[in-house]
Amino acid sequence: MKKQMNWLLLLPLLLLAFTIDSSYEEEIKLWHAKRVEDLKKEEGWLNLAGLFWLNEGENTFGGSDKNIIVFPADHSDAQLGKIILKKGKVTLETTPGSQIFEGDKPVTSLDIFPYTGKPIVLKHKSLRWFVIQRGDKYAIRLRDLESPYLKEFKGIDTYPISTDWRVKAKFVPTPGKKIAITDITGRVSDQESPGRLLFTVNGKEYSLDATGTTSRLHFVFADQTNKHDTYGGGRFLDAPGPDADGYTYLDFNKATNPPCAFTPYATCPTPPKENKLTVAIAAGEKRYGDH
Repeated sequence: MKKQMNWLLLLPLLLLAFTIDSSYEEEIKLWHAKRVEDLKKEEGWLNLAGLFWLNEGENTFGGSDKNIIVFPADHSDAQLGKIILKKGKVTLETTPGSQIFEGDKPVTSLDIFPYTGKPIVLKHKSLRWFVIQRGDKYAIRLRDLESPYLKEFKGIDTYPISTDWRVKAKFVPTPGKKIAITDITGRVSDQESPGRLLFTVNGKEYSLDATGTTSRLHFVFADQTNKHDTYGGGRFLDAPGPDADGYTYLDFNKATNPPCAFTPYATCPTPPKENKLTVAIAAGEKRYGDH
């Protein structure tokens, strides 16, 4: 009778724990579904179709291999025009009748970089492109709304969702600190770090240095799962800023593949030495593709 009474006393607690876990699992599933939909959008990473570094001066472009910049021939006219780089300024001059648009407006000539606010996006058939800058280099980033990477996408495998990987972390401000971030092209940039998060896994303390801001912390990190189960170039994770007591949560169930996992045309940052963990973070997105 006493044992039965103990179980009856524990039952409400067990039901509460089950409800919390179920609610949390549903929250993460909804978050991940949105993440997948964002990847598939026009501004997502799955439709990247090219990254073309500009030469100083004139760069002809179009579907013909006689151009300096060669767009996908099945989705582009042979000769579309010239993209001209002159001391950091980029101008477009189109071939007559090439059907290039900015929004709904046909373009014959246009200054496309530098821009104020959002990039100037140009359109031709299913193609979209704009200028990016990396250090002192400039490139055309091309999207194709009919990209095979988009058409072949079947979703991303993840580890089982677990509240154990939602870890409380102490925020330690690091005013004036900069982190050297190297991207996959080998370019290094010093990025300001608002602080470091200290957290514990299996009784051992670890730390991650953030970029971003104190209200939205961003991490590029590596861990022991990168060897086999997750992307070899590390993963991304965001966290809210600290509360009034200096604490926040690292939810590793929201660890994501970087864009380079989905396309060969991204220029992703790699984990800095401060963020290479000696523990396996068996949570979040698993490896996708072989890029």
